[in-house]
Amino acid sequence: MTSKLLLVAASAITLSLGTGSAMAQSNLVGTRALEDRIEAVEDAVQDDFEDADDAARFGNPQFAPGLTTSIAMTFAGRTGNTDTQDLAAAGRMRYNVGQWSHTLGFGLEFGESNKVKNKENVFAVYDANYYINDQFYVFGLGRVERDEFPQRKEAFFGVGPGVRIINNQTTAWRVQAGPGVRYQKLGAGPSTTEAAAIASSRLYHKFTDTIFMTNDTDLLNSKAGLLATNDFGVSFKMTEGLATRVSYRTEYNNNPAPGTKKSDNTLGVSLVLSF
Repeated sequence: MTSKLLLVAASAITLSLGTGSAMAQSNLVGTRALEDRIEAVEDAVQDDFEDADDAARFGNPQFAPGLTTSIAMTFAGRTGNTDTQDLAAAGRMRYNVGQWSHTLGFGLEFGESNKVKNKENVFAVYDANYYINDQFYVFGLGRVERDEFPQRKEAFFGVGPGVRIINNQTTAWRVQAGPGVRYQKLGAGPSTTEAAAIASSRLYHKFTDTIFMTNDTDLLNSKAGLLATNDFGVSFKMTEGLATRVSYRTEYNNNPAPGTKKSDNTLGVSLVLSF
């Protein structure tokens, strides 16, 4: 039997706990609640590791040709002292043919409390890449988002070249940049549509077979302001049963909303221990 101890510190993770008649006995003593919490944390930790160890960092990603689709949904409803309804869904469709790779993803969240809507967020992302060879490629990236709490609408579309500066078994570094168009509307204020530019860097380096680091940087600039994010992390897989990731993420906005700071910093630690 394998036991797992999982710890996530200084990261945003939402855990939900529900009850049902079919599992009433286990819920009353807490075993079902424990399983739910372990599974939620385990999923978050696994996502953290998979995001860092991204196969697309190396060469021309050899995705399976054709169409692949994945969709996930969750719904929770509660009655009694409070009446709440929460729905979340996300999905991704990838189509690969020849040197083209197309990815379309979406996410949505809806929620209400005591029949008052308190959450409504919808976004979609389209990413197209044409791989000229293992070193050069061309990208097209589009993103739209609508958030009602607070009211915000944003969209961006950009195109440009990408190049893999380093691409070997221990180090992978690629950069891409290009012009685009940015749309933004905040609250009841006027909307703006303006020229923009996007630039991204993805760096990976493997120190040993069990230790690697990543540093991902994204910049989006227009008259509305500069948005910048940098995510640095180091992953350790000391044994088959022990893996750790430490990350530090910085988000910067030189034109923040009134009453908010220009930068946010997040320290994350993920640990998986099995024996």
